[in-house]
Amino acid sequence: MKHNVGKADKIIRIILAIIIAGLGYYYQSWWGLVAIVPLATAFMNFCPLYPIFGISTCKKKD
Repeated sequence: MKHNVGKADKIIRIILAIIIAGLGYYYQSWWGLVAIVPLATAFMNFCPLYPIFGISTCKKKD
């Protein structure tokens, strides 16, 4: 599995996951579990949708 999530993208995903989890906790909703998706993709450095659309936010290695 090739990495396709860059550093800036990873930080944005982690912040987004924290916000989603916080809102889920605040509103006492199961929707807060959606935070697992951006958090998992951030830590795996792989987004399964990126190859479908031909996207990669990683720096190119020369």
